[in-house]
Amino acid sequence: MIMVDSSVWIAYFNGVSSAQADLLGQLLGERQIVALDLVLSEVLRGFRSDADYRKAKELMTSFRVLTSGGAEFAIRCADNYRKLRKKGLTVKSADVWIATYAIEHEIPLLHQDREFSALEPLGLMVVRA
Repeated sequence: MIMVDSSVWIAYFNGVSSAQADLLGQLLGERQIVALDLVLSEVLRGFRSDADYRKAKELMTSFRVLTSGGAEFAIRCADNYRKLRKKGLTVKSADVWIATYAIEHEIPLLHQDREFSALEPLGLMVVRA
């Protein structure tokens, strides 16, 4: 099972060649891909064309969509964010949310956002392209 970050999905849907987007293309149909609800929202909100939106929505919802959230989870995300801040690192809240979910559920993350490297010491497993 592999979780894919919005940075990779966006490159994939825009036809931008990157090691991670190319790997996603190879993994589709071969590995179990999961989408976090937050990532689904981040990706779908960016489409201008209704047709492209529908195609992306159909593909992304064909995978298991994981539901994140709740008060306890939000607190654990805040704790991780604060751990990073104490080390002098500022990471986008959405990335901390995604990484915390991946850490807690031991799901490797395929991404192309350097901010996630700050979360590896907290236990984030990444898929290397």
